[in-house]
Amino acid sequence: MSDSTILLRGGRVLDPASGTDAVLDVLVRDGRVEAVGEQLAADDAEVVDCAGRWVTPGFVDLHTHLREPGFEDAEDVASGSAAGAAGGYTALCPMANTDPVCDAAAVAESVWRRGNEVGLADVFPVGAITKGLRGEQLAEFGELHDSAARVDFFSDDGKPVADSLVMRRALQYASAFDVVICNHSEDPDLTAGAQMNEGEASSVLGLPGWPHEAEEIMIARDLILAAGVGARLHVPHVSTAGAVELIRAAKARGVRVTAEVTPHHLSLQDHLIRSYDPVLKVNPPLRTEADVQALRTALADGTIDCVATDHAPHAPELKDQEWEHAPCGMLGLETAFAVVHTELVATGLMDPLTAIARFTTGPAGVRDVGAHGGALTPGADANLAVLDPAQRWTVDGRALRSKARNTPFHGAELVGRPVHTLLRGRFTLRDGKVQA
Repeated sequence: MSDSTILLRGGRVLDPASGTDAVLDVLVRDGRVEAVGEQLAADDAEVVDCAGRWVTPGFVDLHTHLREPGFEDAEDVASGSAAGAAGGYTALCPMANTDPVCDAAAVAESVWRRGNEVGLADVFPVGAITKGLRGEQLAEFGELHDSAARVDFFSDDGKPVADSLVMRRALQYASAFDVVICNHSEDPDLTAGAQMNEGEASSVLGLPGWPHEAEEIMIARDLILAAGVGARLHVPHVSTAGAVELIRAAKARGVRVTAEVTPHHLSLQDHLIRSYDPVLKVNPPLRTEADVQALRTALADGTIDCVATDHAPHAPELKDQEWEHAPCGMLGLETAFAVVHTELVATGLMDPLTAIARFTTGPAGVRDVGAHGGALTPGADANLAVLDPAQRWTVDGRALRSKARNTPFHGAELVGRPVHTLLRGRFTLRDGKVQA
């Protein structure tokens, strides 16, 4: 905990939990918010000029890949946390597809403790639904939930639980602890050999298509099962208009479902794959303009609860291969806010307070991430981001804090960028520089 006093002066405070959207000061003392108001004064405070900038709760990423343990050549907790700090994040939820898989308390606790050691973001591990991600035998949810890491979110990310009986048992088991099941939305029988979205672009390029039904069938099944047992279901990386309609209808029926969308599915389309650049290969695949528009609308109206990066770093020698052989995945932590701001806020499709909610209160409402993403009230941990909504910058993949370089936005000009990030009142990003 910091023992310093910081006065964030004159920023536009965007606090979705309280509905605050006003130019105010935020006084931070000993790692906590002491006061939020006009013309605050503290003789012992370091004053940080925030005029023209947004002061918000720190961001929460429900879906990221830190690759540790097992794949540290692509990323580790330290480099991923640095990328998160640069992106305005104070809480990161790394997926379970590590080596060893995060299907036991010892693995979850090691990742959690490593996050504490690095100290750039709080790390909340995601537990596996099934042992070894094999889709057969359930992992020990109770053991993971009762561990020091307090796991309350489970996913075999990248590998769907295809067996309906196993999925139903997982939802039943999860409901006993009131934890969340997040199943990768893909019917593998429909995607065998698929290389990109099935449609006009795949026909032109001659690449095997990945039909939208593969995502929608799995979501429909999971919604039915979750409703039947009253369990909490989270739908990851929604990418099709049909999936949006399924989720919207389920919410109207009272199903306990939440959903996320990635910045790349909000901004990129399948026709870009004509370049055959493997950095554009992702699971689920980039879709059509109609899908992108449906996702944007759903994020704005709350059908989709939050933005999640699905930050998926890969070592260059793996990603820089021919399209067919390259693994799926893109970087996302350092560009997420800028992409959403550029595509949705700066264009008038979403107001700033709603956009910030999708990075903060939205994900914080899905799982327990402690004092992250909540209201900026006196006594709350000072987990904060300061954003410059007017800053124009060109993404340089070589300058990113991640170990990997597989960003689809290299060379793109974006508008909006985090300037400072504070974790319990300590700068993890200051003036755009990560603080080790």
